[in-house]
Amino acid sequence: MTPLTSIPKPERILGGLWGSLTGDALGVPVEFKDRAIIQDDPVKDMREYGTHHQSRGTWSDDSSMLLCTTDSLVNHGFSLKDMGERFVRWMNDGLWTAHGDVFDMGGTTSAALMRIAEGMPADQAGGRHEDSNGNGSLMRILPAVLRFAGEPLGSFSDRLEKVSAITHGHARSRMACVFYGLMVRQLLLGWQPQAALDSARVEFTGWYERSPEFATFHHILEDDLVSVPEGEIVSTGYVLHTLHASLWCLLTTDNYRDCVLKAVNLGGDTDTTGCVAGGLAGVIYGFKSIPADWISHLARKGDVDCLFREFAKLCEDALAK
Repeated sequence: MTPLTSIPKPERILGGLWGSLTGDALGVPVEFKDRAIIQDDPVKDMREYGTHHQSRGTWSDDSSMLLCTTDSLVNHGFSLKDMGERFVRWMNDGLWTAHGDVFDMGGTTSAALMRIAEGMPADQAGGRHEDSNGNGSLMRILPAVLRFAGEPLGSFSDRLEKVSAITHGHARSRMACVFYGLMVRQLLLGWQPQAALDSARVEFTGWYERSPEFATFHHILEDDLVSVPEGEIVSTGYVLHTLHASLWCLLTTDNYRDCVLKAVNLGGDTDTTGCVAGGLAGVIYGFKSIPADWISHLARKGDVDCLFREFAKLCEDALAK
């Protein structure tokens, strides 16, 4: 096994991106299924059809919006307006869909994108009500994390919060994206998962402990994740459930395959838990850790590969400055 500290950053960046898409596609066929039902027939490989009747290797809204984010960062730098417009093009025209159609979209995301389509500035569009804390910004935040990973905490967190707020403007969702970002930053440096988590907790606490929403993160900040039994892991579409479950999957496995399969087999919001956990595992274990046969089934591999390689070079150049 390749020592984690020796994996070069470009491979980690590609690992996170491809790892997200792969985890998403693994979860699409069993989305919304109860954990008990999945555990009777656990996911072990790429499947076809299932919940959304999609072919093997089809990704969902998670990856489409992640790809739109990546595309925007490559072609327009940090432009919330451009990101928002690309999300609307995804919703209306199928931009960066696997096969030209949108078959899954969260209600909070849909409402925000309708506001943008009607003329509201992207930075004001995301829902700010407590009920608007689904995982729809967490699932697509990784490209922004990777692009700005080298920035000081203040500007890093500000960028992630603003990218989240295009669709999810409540402080809890924005803070969840930052916690994920802090975790990814340490994994990008080759830190072991527990050490990365410990560091993210310290940074997050120092930055947000005065926030009224800080107390809602107590499980993220306090649980000894390695010791938490599966029965206490919740895998709904609520942003803190997804973040907690994804961290648990990473901390209780030691390779990409086991991490994403554990995520998908939790049931519930399988595509997003797979996507978020897959991003973490891809960053720490690198692109080569993702089973080649899984990647071979992914839709639009050529288009995705070109975009991801261009983006990885952009990130590498930024980190080298």
